[in-house]
Amino acid sequence: MIAWILVGGRLTPGHTLLRLPVPDLVVAADGGARHAASLGTRVDVWVGDFDSSEGLLLDAPREVHPAAKDETDAELAVRVTRARGARTLVFIGAFGGRFDHAAALMLGSLRLAREGLSVSLTSGDEWAWPLLPASPVSMELPPGTTLSVLACTDLTGLTLQGVRWPLERADVPLGSGWTVSNETTHTAVTVSLQGGAALVTAVHH
Repeated sequence: MIAWILVGGRLTPGHTLLRLPVPDLVVAADGGARHAASLGTRVDVWVGDFDSSEGLLLDAPREVHPAAKDETDAELAVRVTRARGARTLVFIGAFGGRFDHAAALMLGSLRLAREGLSVSLTSGDEWAWPLLPASPVSMELPPGTTLSVLACTDLTGLTLQGVRWPLERADVPLGSGWTVSNETTHTAVTVSLQGGAALVTAVHH
């Protein structure tokens, strides 16, 4: 089952959003519900403490939580999708909001991937995918797309193909800028890893 999770960052309309997989379930995390109109989608569940959706009207069932809670609204939304059987999660509106929320979302995506879920994150013009040894990333991207691999741990055996500066089983230290701002040269891009955890990001110009 495929779930869209609408979160509270920026959403830039564009042709890349047309490539989103058709969802079986759409869950809005608090203020992320404002993206539903731009996407032309229904919302099946609206979840959160509703501190960032004042004045927003949406005809959807609400799951209300107290502001003093131990999970972000995005994590609450993930819980809803998993309870309903979703195995593919697409976070929409993932970039351009508060840094702490965006960082928690990026790192949380690695945890979800470790638990066997397929995860992607987008704001329309920016995308990200968790990269783990057992989960290589294959993408179709326009040539000239800026592509980075952000090392969230020390990486071993990083292989990157379809880009201006390819790599073959490279070791990359935590937080290195070596793998930032590469550029796609082919439509098909593949990234794989032998050890560690990373985020693959793409920016469309």
